[in-house]
Amino acid sequence: MARPRAASVAASSEFVGDDGVRQPGGEVHAWTPGMNQTLCGLALSRTRLRRFPHVRFDFRATDVITAEDEVRYICPRCVAATGRRGERAWTRTAPRP
Repeated sequence: MARPRAASVAASSEFVGDDGVRQPGGEVHAWTPGMNQTLCGLALSRTRLRRFPHVRFDFRATDVITAEDEVRYICPRCVAATGRRGERAWTRTAPRP
C-alpha cells in the first residue's frame, strides 16, 4: 500500500514573506499534491485557489487567528481530514472486569 503524502496548502490569496518566498493568505485549505481538489472536496480550478506545494498544512482545530495574520480562515473540514484518526489522548488505567 502506498504511503499517503503530507497535505500541502491551497489558499485564496498569497503574500511574499520576509525571506522572499510566497506564502498562503486568505482562506486556507488542505491539498494533496497531484490532486485537483482539496481534502474537503473543493475543485481548485473552479474556486481559483492557489497551490503552495512548499508549505505543509499543519493547522489544528485549536489554532487562533489574530488580526496580524495573513491567514483569515482555516477550513474546519480540512483540519478534520488531516487529523489523526483512532488515536486517543487518554487510556483507561483500570478497566472494569
